[in-house]
Amino acid sequence: MTKTIAINAGSSSLKWQLYQMPEETVLAKGLIERIGLKDSISTVKFDGRAEKQVLDIENHTQAVKILLDDLIRFNIIASYDEITGVGHRVVAGGEYFKESALVDEEVLQKVEELSLLAPLHNPANAAGIRAFKELLPDITSVVVFDTSFHTTMPEKAYRYPLPTKYYTENKVRKYGAHGTSHEYVAHEAAKLLGKPIEELKLITCHIGNGASITAVDKGISVDTSMGFTPLGGVMMGTRSGDIDPAIIAYLMEHTDDFKTPEDISRILNRESGLLGVSEFSSDMRDIHEAMRNGNDKALLANDIFVDRIKKYIGQYFAVLNGADAIIFTAGIGENSKTIRGQVINGMTWFGCDVDPEKNVFGAEGDISTPDAKVRVLVIPTDEELVIARDVERLKNKQ
Repeated sequence: MTKTIAINAGSSSLKWQLYQMPEETVLAKGLIERIGLKDSISTVKFDGRAEKQVLDIENHTQAVKILLDDLIRFNIIASYDEITGVGHRVVAGGEYFKESALVDEEVLQKVEELSLLAPLHNPANAAGIRAFKELLPDITSVVVFDTSFHTTMPEKAYRYPLPTKYYTENKVRKYGAHGTSHEYVAHEAAKLLGKPIEELKLITCHIGNGASITAVDKGISVDTSMGFTPLGGVMMGTRSGDIDPAIIAYLMEHTDDFKTPEDISRILNRESGLLGVSEFSSDMRDIHEAMRNGNDKALLANDIFVDRIKKYIGQYFAVLNGADAIIFTAGIGENSKTIRGQVINGMTWFGCDVDPEKNVFGAEGDISTPDAKVRVLVIPTDEELVIARDVERLKNKQ
């Protein structure tokens, strides 16, 4: 028996989950928020308890030290030596990484180099990796990439219709993201449907503050909505998703907002999406509360969000030539009966329909009507478990 910790590092956060392996038992989980800011918050959940402390955490190394010391303080482990593996979620693996990899300096340098493809994520992911390397240098350290699941896409799906040199020389292509989530829920859907995944066509919808839709055929990704970076695809909390690229040139010429690449990246990644349209929040819960109070901008933000998801699902019905199930997961997908209902109610022609009595907050499993030809499933994602499993697999190889 070993203990493995799965890490998801953000620019100012560190989400973690500690497993007893190979039993896959969750021993503890937690979140450290506001790293680099005053009044940072560290929360540890274990044995039905939730312990929280507020303190100033300057960087990810300090955050990791606090995390590990809390595990000892709460008698979850007796010493650091009990942790034999750590797995790090990394968003962009580019064309370098088609599967998870053991961490060495070359791998870490490539993760940092690929920050160009995921500027909001890879730098933070790398910071988390270096922090663990500093404090636990001898344990098995693994990087698990959001993009790996999508490396099975055919060239017709991942290539953009640009001059070929931009692909051959600059690697401009679709990479996708959320791969660990799409892979996990696809396999869980196969169990739920009682069929081998090799016999299924699935459309997986990871809908949270970041959102992506994937066409899964026989267990492999054949197309996905996110593109060269996680900015592409459907509308998200603060990201625009797909827009006409000519808009950028137009706004550069006619406004003072789009003057530098940094301006463009900031506005499209951090100031658009639900936040940009509603003008007050990127959180769907806030949007729906404002809708109930008659806020027209909130209603429009919701309607655009639903419209873009429906369009991608429709595309993937065509790509797959039909589907056995549509799967909702992640924060909004798992928790918003409103979004699920609006998406599916607008596409009943395809043979999918939800039962209002099943489509409720906290729903899990099949929420379809009995006679629906395409099943609609709600499956909570577990990216941390995918990470922990890959740590064990590579540890055994090592």
